[in-house]
Amino acid sequence: MNAADKYEAVIGLEVHAQLQTNSKLFCGDSIAFGAEPNTHVSPVTLGHPGTLPKTNKKAVEFAVKIGLACNCAIEEKNYFARKNYFYPDLPKGYQISQHTTPICKGGFVSIKTSEGEKDILLNRIHMEEDAGKSIHDVYDDFSCIDLNRAGTPLVEIVTEPCISSSEEAFQYITELRRLVRWIGICDGNMEEGSLRCDANISIRLKGEKKLGTKVEVKNLNSIRNVKKAIDYEINRMIELVENGGTITQQTRSFDAGNDTTFAIRDKEEANDYRYFADPDLTPFHLTPSYIQSIKEQLPALPQQRMLQLKKEFGLNEYDAEQLCDEKATAEFFIAVAQHTGNYKAIANWMLGPIRQHLNETHATFDHCSLQAKTLAALISIVDEGKVNFSVASSKLLPVLFTTNAHPLQLAEELNLLQVSDTGELENWVNTVITNMPDKVAEYKKGKKGLIGLFVGEVKKLSKGKADPKLVTELLQQKLS
Repeated sequence: MNAADKYEAVIGLEVHAQLQTNSKLFCGDSIAFGAEPNTHVSPVTLGHPGTLPKTNKKAVEFAVKIGLACNCAIEEKNYFARKNYFYPDLPKGYQISQHTTPICKGGFVSIKTSEGEKDILLNRIHMEEDAGKSIHDVYDDFSCIDLNRAGTPLVEIVTEPCISSSEEAFQYITELRRLVRWIGICDGNMEEGSLRCDANISIRLKGEKKLGTKVEVKNLNSIRNVKKAIDYEINRMIELVENGGTITQQTRSFDAGNDTTFAIRDKEEANDYRYFADPDLTPFHLTPSYIQSIKEQLPALPQQRMLQLKKEFGLNEYDAEQLCDEKATAEFFIAVAQHTGNYKAIANWMLGPIRQHLNETHATFDHCSLQAKTLAALISIVDEGKVNFSVASSKLLPVLFTTNAHPLQLAEELNLLQVSDTGELENWVNTVITNMPDKVAEYKKGKKGLIGLFVGEVKKLSKGKADPKLVTELLQQKLS
């Protein structure tokens, strides 16, 4: 038996999501990313004596939104507490948080893995302000502090220790990222730090009930790195125990250069943060009608939309999953489906030529200049045999991104309408047969697969205007 097979991993994740408000959690400073250091600050951000914070109402709304989307119970009576600790990029010397009284309790996020569906249970979701940023690689002898990020509103989404593999963790972060983007509370950009993950990892012998010693890997900034860090830690701990060593409770960081983790500090006991209710912030109560109003604003969530695409529009699992990767993509499909009943063709166009065009132009379905009814009309003229798919996707589609012309009118103007006239088709077919006597001889000896070559040559000769179905029939007649 492999040594690793004796153990199971127990993983809990803490995800910090920066809320897409215009201003900070307790003042009007901007939270826009990329500004010059220490330009989005004010006396409140800097923690000057005598300043008074004021709660950002939109941040509270966003916290309730993600709680409802994650099936949580929403706490009606809320307050903020001071979490006291000293750190250079925490100007006040304390962080304002809800750690002891979360706004959202319980809940779950459903994921799909290679072993089937699983609900990842949540412990809580709470609101807090972000700290600033320490920068250590500008000067040899000094660290730099950028307080632009200090005070940015966050929600911390904390799972129960119910994740058992790096694959489950990967799928959970992927689904959570899609969810926060879908409901519009966070852009999910892990490279810019607007979504960050800490992983708490332990191992134990299979069948054991007691949790093993925990190691925390901090500030993982990509979904792929979450998976790599967990895999590395599980293997490291198993190897350590198998060799007679003892796992130390510690905080570690991930080195993306070599896919390993390294210790930052040992963590022997919980810190005493001396939580107490912030005296400068009044408690806030959420009424049932307020919570209900936010619930009514929520769009159909990814899982609901996928079910609709499969049941109502008959799409397969893969197409439905791909179309629901982003909310705007799913909405574009629904919009096109109001104008045509060829739902499979909509999916094929969106996931093929249209997605390729958007990728090449660095655009998304959020800002897609192609109109839904235009795509429906394009599908219609292909279905009717007026233009073939290849010509429509390569010649018409790029133009339709820049004009409101009707696809049929555009095809006429560009002389791209498919030729079904038997006389003209016959001339092209005869020319190809005359020019390829060797291949004709091979075909007649039984190499029937060459029919595709002949069709392709007619297509070239006709500049894509020959109806491939009629061409195939003509070729088969003449070659036999």
